[in-house]
Amino acid sequence: MNIRLASLNDLEQILTIVGQAQKWLEENNINQWQNGYPNKETIEKDLDAGYCHVAEADGKIIATVSLVVEPDINYSEIYDGKWLADNKYISIHRIAVEESCKNTGAASQIIDFAQKFAKSKSCTSLRVDTHEDNIVMQKFLLKNNFTYCGIIYLQDKAKRLAYEKVLTDD
Repeated sequence: MNIRLASLNDLEQILTIVGQAQKWLEENNINQWQNGYPNKETIEKDLDAGYCHVAEADGKIIATVSLVVEPDINYSEIYDGKWLADNKYISIHRIAVEESCKNTGAASQIIDFAQKFAKSKSCTSLRVDTHEDNIVMQKFLLKNNFTYCGIIYLQDKAKRLAYEKVLTDD
């Protein structure tokens, strides 16, 4: 699997993968990524900012993720807990795997890539959030050595569970 910075040429494939994830969340009664988010405009902004990456296998895009270097305003306040590190971090957003490639380790490989990417940007941790009903994502984060840190609220007041992984030198 190869992970690279996405380009505008990848937009339609990214939107297909995101659409599959939105459908899965809806079918599993998880009120995350619903009501038109993320949409084409969201992904285009990620592409323009250089955040969006894609994972390819056999020349086909099988996953997408946005890795944001700038501080996330949604992470400025955390409740019922605290962040593990106060240093520069990478936020992981909009991670999705093509439905036929789920449970293949692709998402864990994206986390490995995110760690290397973060270190290359002199960041000391990864942060991510998810919906409280998204048990699959919560288990995935714990399996990949993230620590539950507390609750954050998005700008639209939606509640999210916040996780962080402090990077080591290994």
